[in-house]
Amino acid sequence: MTVRIELEAMKFYAWHGVSPQETRVGNHFVVNLVLTAPLEKAVATDNLEDTINYATVYEIVKREMAIPSKLLEHAAGRIMTALKNAFPELQETELKLSKLNPPFGGDVYSASVILSETYS
Repeated sequence: MTVRIELEAMKFYAWHGVSPQETRVGNHFVVNLVLTAPLEKAVATDNLEDTINYATVYEIVKREMAIPSKLLEHAAGRIMTALKNAFPELQETELKLSKLNPPFGGDVYSASVILSETYS
């Protein structure tokens, strides 16, 4: 049995961007994350040690979001790598990283990258 854990709309203020203004002023970002792992033991035991701790996942995402990157792809890739290192039992990860109100002169709610990876 596999279990999908979803953390939706994790909000951060960070300094990702190419322009000097973005790295100086910062912007609002939203991270959506789906983790898939064989967590059938947790279903049976009701024990935190048998699952992926959501609070730990959040802290990993928060830590990586605090490191400035020029590209959303780079920040998202760092998050994915850190999560896989922390939770080797992961079978699949999907991450959407969105920059709200991107500064390119248009009326756009967000610009996003979506990364997904299946681990063998």
